[in-house]
Amino acid sequence: MMNRDHGMSQRRMMRGRETAAAAFAIALVGAMLAMAGTPAQAQTWPQRPVRLVLPFGAGSATDVAARLMTDKLQAKWGQPVVIENKPGADGLLAINAFLQANDDHVLLYSSSASFMAHPYTLDKMTYDFERDMTPIARVTDTVLCVNVPASSPIQTLGQFVAATRAAPGKMNVTGAPGVPDFTLDYFLKTQGLQAQKIPFKNIVEAATALAGGQIDFLLTSVAIVQPLVSAGKIRILAVTSRERASFAPDIPTVHELGFGGLGVETTAGLYGPKTMPRELRERIARDVTEVAADKTVSERLLATGQVVRTGSPDQLASTIKEQSDLTARIAKTLDLKPKN
Repeated sequence: MMNRDHGMSQRRMMRGRETAAAAFAIALVGAMLAMAGTPAQAQTWPQRPVRLVLPFGAGSATDVAARLMTDKLQAKWGQPVVIENKPGADGLLAINAFLQANDDHVLLYSSSASFMAHPYTLDKMTYDFERDMTPIARVTDTVLCVNVPASSPIQTLGQFVAATRAAPGKMNVTGAPGVPDFTLDYFLKTQGLQAQKIPFKNIVEAATALAGGQIDFLLTSVAIVQPLVSAGKIRILAVTSRERASFAPDIPTVHELGFGGLGVETTAGLYGPKTMPRELRERIARDVTEVAADKTVSERLLATGQVVRTGSPDQLASTIKEQSDLTARIAKTLDLKPKN
């Protein structure tokens, strides 16, 4: 009896070992297939049209860049690239549309300015950057500028500050949604200025309002105001970068003029869903880098105030971290804390 029980016990142990070995083998094969499948996915993507969701309207810096690159990306990818402009709600319309798709063929193409200030300005965050998005590629640095109507008697940034201080609450001012508007608040506070903030759903409409004299001051990208500057309807007082723009070397920087509080730089980049494999992100980054380096593309981007500075997923992530830290310092000055 004991021998029979002992034999049955041995057989059960052997079956247990065989089951465990089989499970381990299945897991190992699954892991190997997953590892092998990721590079394959990077090579075969895209398998259908690619959608680029933008948080700004037609004519914005990101829109101009996306349209300049679209034809060359379509040729490289062998699939249509469709641009979807979703301005409004401080960038949330575009971000939510991108996240709801949860599809590696739907990418967010956005300036970092569109979402950097959200933790401090939104009453309720509908997304978490670290949890929901992953950087794909740096594309450009967007040159921002401060502007007044060409009909305005104000010729310099110093004159604007003096005029605003002399007439508290009389000036109507606007900043592009996100970090530019956040930076404008910072500038007004640190200079002790009172002005009326006028919101616009589409920043292109703000440029039109500035040209018509409905507002007195606008902080936005050069791409937004360039057509009206060329038409003689808007005057650029300064650029907000640390160095003068190569396409407009006669325009001073806010730092040169002693108003570093208006200093702001933003980066346009591509973002994908968090589940997007690294190999695919790196492949897209290489494709974008090659397209943006094309002379016809880079020169036209520069003419609209966008400097081509492409980079890898890691380089975009590093840039976002630097700009996020700067935004946090501005928020501290404004006595703002993350609301979520």
